[in-house]
Amino acid sequence: MRILLVLVLSLFAGLCKAHKPSDSYLTLGAEGHGLRGQWDIALRDLEHAIGLDADGDGAITWGELRAKHREIDAYAFARLALRPCAIQPGALLVDQHTDGAYAVLQFTVACGEALPGELELEYSLFADLDPTHRGLLRARLGARTLTAVLGPERPKLALSAEGRSGVEQFLDYAREGVWHIWIGFDHLLFLISLLLPAVLATPRFAPALWDVFKVVTAFTVAHSITLALAALAVVSLPSRLVESAIAASVVLAALNNLWPVVQRGRWLVAFAFGLIHGFGFASVLADLGLPQENLLVALVGFNLGVEAGQLCVVAAFLPIAYATRHTWMYRRMVFVGGSALIALVAATWMIERVFDLKLGLI
Repeated sequence: MRILLVLVLSLFAGLCKAHKPSDSYLTLGAEGHGLRGQWDIALRDLEHAIGLDADGDGAITWGELRAKHREIDAYAFARLALRPCAIQPGALLVDQHTDGAYAVLQFTVACGEALPGELELEYSLFADLDPTHRGLLRARLGARTLTAVLGPERPKLALSAEGRSGVEQFLDYAREGVWHIWIGFDHLLFLISLLLPAVLATPRFAPALWDVFKVVTAFTVAHSITLALAALAVVSLPSRLVESAIAASVVLAALNNLWPVVQRGRWLVAFAFGLIHGFGFASVLADLGLPQENLLVALVGFNLGVEAGQLCVVAAFLPIAYATRHTWMYRRMVFVGGSALIALVAATWMIERVFDLKLGLI
């Protein structure tokens, strides 16, 4: 039971990160004997790192951002290197992404008389402030487009005109899929809400495992369908609508544990709401700016990564939940208390996303 409590507490310790995690978007393209680049960094992250809101009114104006131009350049480009070339900062612009405003840092990369056959990229933005931060790279040095995910555990990458192998890029997307399910607390809480009652519905482990298998498989199949449709631009929904619907699905799944409406066929619930969650997963791949030649690799790798992440959660949760299912601690604190807390937290997310608010509850 102590192990289960540790798992639950670890889960809720990260609820404050239920919204989109910290990302930056780095684009590189060959130009003459060097490179031209653009680096989009969230204003909220720069505010946390160096402070942008001079008057403390909670809003960052263009004037405040422009006044910090040199400081932003100094901070950012001290944490990016493309050896053996030299980075030369350029103009500062602003752009809107699905999760807010971003500073757009334009720059050139001077490499002397010729662009080297291979460059070493080193990336350490926010490494000392946020271990979950990711840099999403898209580079075209030759005929092929290269994509990669950089972060504190992977700060260096070799770039060449030949690009990277399909296996390397597949592993990138698979790792990103695992990472996204582990830090995507809205997706994770939806899955947990469906797993909580599984061990209470039957006295034997095998039927409980089969029920969980159907739930997880239905969720995976459903989000794979809409992930593919969204990535192929067949269907497109507004991000705010998708994120609000995802939060609503978590609320309904948790409330169903407290006041059961759907007791049998929960895999159908997982499938129905999994279709919505697939659009949320698609936003992660869309942010990478995927080229068409990498699309299949990305979809398969990311989906398998998400599935692997889900199976790790099930493997950690289910045996302990089954072993403690008869205890008062599981039935009252974990099942009832956990479902109520999930519903409360998800309702907060839903209100924030629908009305574009920050309630500050968590």
